[in-house]
Amino acid sequence: MTDRATIAELERELPAYARSLGITVDSLEDGSPVLAIPFGTIVEGRPTVFHGGATSGLLENAGYAALRAELARAGRQQRLKPINVTVQFLSAAKSKPTFARGRVLRLGRRNANIEVEAWQDDRARPVATAVMNVLMAEPEGGSEG
Repeated sequence: MTDRATIAELERELPAYARSLGITVDSLEDGSPVLAIPFGTIVEGRPTVFHGGATSGLLENAGYAALRAELARAGRQQRLKPINVTVQFLSAAKSKPTFARGRVLRLGRRNANIEVEAWQDDRARPVATAVMNVLMAEPEGGSEG
């Protein structure tokens, strides 16, 4: 599958909440999706600054996208249930596009640990980070083979 086809498939998998914020799949890095969100009134908190909830939503969706991509590479299809998501806001995200990429640190049989970074102009200067712990369950309707 080409990168364009993979990106299109990953975008179809984004939940309605992500799409309502304008989140898209910008690119792939080492098979992991980089998500992007444009600045606009829908994500604005105080004037010219991203709302913390929009930033958190971007981080969470980037984490799930990274985990889904990793599971797909492993041939696994599982329901994802959050255990916890911890967000650290490092600086105000200003009125420009913001990007985020998750990295699966541990992929077990039932749990996954993910680290996510969000940045704007300079990836070396993240505006926020997150750590996610996710429970993975059998898909509804039966067990995997």
